[in-house]
Amino acid sequence: MKRIAVLTSGGDAPGMNACIRAVVRTCISKNIEPYIVYDGYKGLVEGRIQKVGRRFVSEVLNRGGTIIGTARLNEFDKKEVRLKAINNLKKHNIDGLVVIGGDGTIRGANELYKEGVKCVAVAATIDNDINTKGYTIGFDTALNTITSLLDKIRDTSSSHNRCSIVEVMGRDCGDLALYSGIACGADIIITKEKKYDREVLYKEIRKMKEEGRRHVLIVTSENILNVEELAKDIQRETGFETRSSIFGHLQRGGVPSAMDRVNGSLLGGESVNKLINGEYGEMVYLLEQNLKAAPFEDVTKEKSIDIKYMYEHNAKVG
Repeated sequence: MKRIAVLTSGGDAPGMNACIRAVVRTCISKNIEPYIVYDGYKGLVEGRIQKVGRRFVSEVLNRGGTIIGTARLNEFDKKEVRLKAINNLKKHNIDGLVVIGGDGTIRGANELYKEGVKCVAVAATIDNDINTKGYTIGFDTALNTITSLLDKIRDTSSSHNRCSIVEVMGRDCGDLALYSGIACGADIIITKEKKYDREVLYKEIRKMKEEGRRHVLIVTSENILNVEELAKDIQRETGFETRSSIFGHLQRGGVPSAMDRVNGSLLGGESVNKLINGEYGEMVYLLEQNLKAAPFEDVTKEKSIDIKYMYEHNAKVG
């Protein structure tokens, strides 16, 4: 293997730059020419491929986002579009490709792999919605960001004797809501995995109000309910003044945590090793700080979490 390219695709995630850096530096250490692709699959289709050196990835460990850009390209599911990408790899004599991103990115990598591209993926998404037991790059930073914001919401909510309902990201996975809710001692956590009943919710909030609680904190995953409407309904049904907040893209930005930097570095290096060893069509990940790999088709299945265990355990320690 003489030339390896790396791209980031889909939503950005803190720690992507650590992964890019590791790919480039590992290639150089093994006498392989490193290339970067600007703006994900879109850039690959457009042929925006560039050879880089060690200097390109200096001073990037502490930077959020991705230095090579990212984009979404829904048309990548069309074979004729992917063929343009494959031809551009051939034009630059690229032998192997490392793709960094979330579920959609890995699905795209799987299609490229089935069409003959020697490809390895690294999961990087704040949603942590990849079907493995490990944590994706970006999840830890986003979790810490959300936790900090929830702590601030709790401060002002308590001061004003309010109920606060907060929506966090996660797409179809409840990990960000669940873990941040546990970390902040949220009174109610709503996720896709846990059924939600408005009447039960109102009853719980009324009980807290009767017990003299000065604040109530509710954390919900996105794509489940309208938090503005629910805030109005809670106030009407319980008499508890209620405010809603949507953290939005604040959750994606910021300086990567130490854990995301370490994980990004380890996985970036391992992705190059996989390509050198001829192990393609896999996503590398960390489980209990051990490097693992799983086939693309396995990790793109819908993720499930043991929601019952998490809630029961939280009830015992909360």
